[in-house]
Amino acid sequence: MSSATNERDLRTGRSLWADSSALGVEAKPLTASTSVDIAVIGAGITGAFMAHALSSAAIGLKETFGRPARILVLDRRPPLYGSTLASTAMLQWEIDLPLVELTKKIGSEKASRAYTRCFRALCDLTALIKSERIRCAYEDRSTLYLAGDLYGSRALATETDARRELGLPSQFLSAADLRDNYGINRTGAILSTGSSCANPGQLAAALLRRATSKGAAIHSPAEVLDVLSDPEGVSLRLDNGVVVRAKKVVFCTGYELPKRVCIPKADILSTWAIASDTTATIPDWLKTTMVWEASDPYLYFRSTPDGRIILGGEDEESETRHSIARLLDTKAKTLKTKLEQLVPDIRLQPQYKWAGAFGSSTTGLPYIAPAEDMDNVWVVAGLGGNGITY
Repeated sequence: MSSATNERDLRTGRSLWADSSALGVEAKPLTASTSVDIAVIGAGITGAFMAHALSSAAIGLKETFGRPARILVLDRRPPLYGSTLASTAMLQWEIDLPLVELTKKIGSEKASRAYTRCFRALCDLTALIKSERIRCAYEDRSTLYLAGDLYGSRALATETDARRELGLPSQFLSAADLRDNYGINRTGAILSTGSSCANPGQLAAALLRRATSKGAAIHSPAEVLDVLSDPEGVSLRLDNGVVVRAKKVVFCTGYELPKRVCIPKADILSTWAIASDTTATIPDWLKTTMVWEASDPYLYFRSTPDGRIILGGEDEESETRHSIARLLDTKAKTLKTKLEQLVPDIRLQPQYKWAGAFGSSTTGLPYIAPAEDMDNVWVVAGLGGNGITY
């Protein structure tokens, strides 16, 4: 999603998460050139996961580097204030492209592996949050995937069968089931368990703080302008003239990469979201279930533990539309109207509205691999709607 122009405000609007408590992360400018073992570029949620994992394994990496690994995190923005605070944090194992359709694109083995690994990722995330005792409004949730103009009830019934063959917890619901149990008028849906929701800012901040407690250093603002790799390591030239020499570099910046760092092309889309105040009228089932639909553009929504409703969608294939301020109120009104028409029991008053951009691959899958034609450089780009899960 979108980048931030300063510490608190997104490029368009204001995110709910920017007003959260416990977002503090110690960071300072890097004023002198230095050498490290691993440089992580990006201090959002992806960089936080990477910094936490590497710092936790720093002693175990002694065989690689001859000492406990020295880890540096760089970001041109303050920590957290890129796409992380623009997320609606619906943490799903379900991929935007259904399993049946993904199989057509990449084959049964790879598609099945992608879905099962996403499911495992949510299990691993739950275990991580519990073991680290991270307070981030994390809750287990079911998901309701509604039939729409892209995939109707027959397609969702077939999709349910495909998921169940992999042991993924999914159940097909008929139109009568939806009407009787949810008050929703659609031809069918898939009800799945095993997903979750969270406050992404608090989660990322907690992981970064734990990484620094284990020796990682975070520097901001620090923009990487140039990347030169060789068989022995990587040189990073920053905007203030400082050079960081690292043996290994991991870019955790989504689709925002320096020119030399290449990954397969991703389409850039604009998206919009709103969050209600805490007086929203929320059906009991929405307190444990997140909803999205098989439509284009699609609507998705969930509740929060403090009584809000977060909803988003109205995506457009554009790199710039999210930055048009006058569209924010229009899109927010459209999202609110769509939700109240879909679920008549819901009433809400928007308190936060924001917009952003995100990258999406042709399969909806992430790019987590070495950078093309570069030594010692990796890219972790959670392309598509499952950024945090990826």
